[in-house]
Amino acid sequence: LFFICTGTGIAPFRSMIQHIHLQQIPCKQLYLIFGCRTQQDLLYYNEMKTLSENWPSFTYLPTLSRETWEGAHGYVHNQYIPLCQNKPDARFYLCGWKGMIDEARQHLKQMGFSAKAIHVEIYG
Repeated sequence: LFFICTGTGIAPFRSMIQHIHLQQIPCKQLYLIFGCRTQQDLLYYNEMKTLSENWPSFTYLPTLSRETWEGAHGYVHNQYIPLCQNKPDARFYLCGWKGMIDEARQHLKQMGFSAKAIHVEIYG
């Protein structure tokens, strides 16, 4: 599962991730790729970081577009594209800024993923 979000688009994914974890729903690998501008904008950072340190199936990839820090820099696309190069059996959930969602949809389709594997919620 790939949860790809920007800004407050992390909110629905936070509850979905908590549900999967607390209910021990089998999941081979779950990625949360969260893009925002600065460290100050990293909603739920400590919670997601702690969860990723204690749950081997969960990978948290926060990405900042306007600030250099110890983590990833740029846009969310820089994170999921390399992970999906070999076209793994995956589902994508996208939430956040419309521009990010449009671009992610385009990238994923060009990489060979079916539209049925891409689930979207747009705001803004």
